[in-house]
Amino acid sequence: MGIRTIIVCLGAAAAALAQGTPEPIRIDPNAPGRPFPHFWEQMFGSGRANLSMRESWREDARATKSVTDFRYVRFHAIFDDENGVVSLDQQSRPVYNWSYVDQIYDGLLANGIRPFVELSFMPAALASSQKPHLFWYKPLPNPPRSYQQWGDLVGALTRHVEQRYGAAEVRQWYFEVWNEPNIDFWTGKPAQSTYFELYDAAARAIKQVDAAIRVGGPATAQAAWTGDLIRHCASQNVPLDFVSTHVYGNDTADNVLHTSEQIPRSEMVARAVRKVYDEVKASPRPSMPIIWSEYNASYMNEVDVTDAAFMGPWLANNIRLCDGMTAMMSYWTFSDVFEEQGVVKTPFYGGYGLIAAGGIPKAAYNDFALLHRLGRERLSPELKDALVTRREDGTLAVAVWNYAEPGAGKGVARTYDIELTAGHLVSLTVVDDDHGSALTAWRRMGQPAFPSEEQQDLLRQAGAMPRAEAANGSRMRLRLPPHALALIEAAP
Repeated sequence: MGIRTIIVCLGAAAAALAQGTPEPIRIDPNAPGRPFPHFWEQMFGSGRANLSMRESWREDARATKSVTDFRYVRFHAIFDDENGVVSLDQQSRPVYNWSYVDQIYDGLLANGIRPFVELSFMPAALASSQKPHLFWYKPLPNPPRSYQQWGDLVGALTRHVEQRYGAAEVRQWYFEVWNEPNIDFWTGKPAQSTYFELYDAAARAIKQVDAAIRVGGPATAQAAWTGDLIRHCASQNVPLDFVSTHVYGNDTADNVLHTSEQIPRSEMVARAVRKVYDEVKASPRPSMPIIWSEYNASYMNEVDVTDAAFMGPWLANNIRLCDGMTAMMSYWTFSDVFEEQGVVKTPFYGGYGLIAAGGIPKAAYNDFALLHRLGRERLSPELKDALVTRREDGTLAVAVWNYAEPGAGKGVARTYDIELTAGHLVSLTVVDDDHGSALTAWRRMGQPAFPSEEQQDLLRQAGAMPRAEAANGSRMRLRLPPHALALIEAAP
């Protein structure tokens, strides 16, 4: 089905063609608006630091930056032994080596991206235990033998990057202490109090180098400990410039909200965002910036979620619900150059990235590109399935979507009557299962695990952004299949 068949002029023929009762969306270009910062596209996650030295990783970073406002990247394991940061001399004193760290951060900055520095994991030379985490690259989730040595390492890194890049540059970075200490990425016992000791040592070490550098945490899974960390830092006079935490659409209410509710994937992230927002507002630091340094629709490998057109409506709806309650949200991840479960075995396996192995853009890549084109002012009224925005030049960008649960055969087509009270429609672009989704093409190929060069070219073509269709007049009947995200552009 071509995109042109989605637009039908109003009239008797349209009524016969459209399925279901049309849902009205009335747009007033002169409606009151409020600021709409693009909090969802300024930061992205990645696997681990060492991957960033690969050209394939950097190609994906450049591709993502070309269609979004990509400013920061967060990855694990800057201190892991594969980067050679810490060894011990003959007197068992730590010796630092910044060779790979420099290559990692040099590469980011050369591509116009700043690090959101996750201070992890424990170098073997400092760790109290050598028992690794189950990840393929075997990070050490263990406390240090000496919190003083840990603080010295963090301070040395901070001092080094300021000397290399300058204080003015590093003051624009963020430093986050550890990753998900409330689950199996931290083995300190009790988990919270030992993490606070880890945090305190790191935060104070950073501020001793430069009081203007931003530091925060707790980087927890499942929206945990944010209020606890604020209260701890306030009572102990420990530096804290932002709080960070994580949530995924398939997390449970039991784990996140401590209730027995059945919360749908479409709402779970927003419910967690509201919980943390309320906790911060009720805390001793009610203006503390909140950063969601990991989020996605799933923490599992679900092909029909992260690889599929499903992501467009899920992302748009999440933006609608979370607007105004966070400084940034970091989508996990921008690239499938990623090895937590091992080396990638097929381009589509439910990887978290926007771009599959081989530089193949997924539907989510195009969805981020469409949502990037939204304006910086959100207009009234608040709508369930649309975001109405105004750009600085007065043009309108309207996202409309048809959310359905993931998987083929889920949901039904929906019809929308779009009406402008003034101005005229200019264009329509739609991403769905058949437009801008390489997954559909891959399945039609027979799901090759190792596509040939010719097949990869075909998949990249299938994953390209669909062509915008011209529109005119002030009214449009829009029929969207399940999992479709549309962007309508209009002139006042």
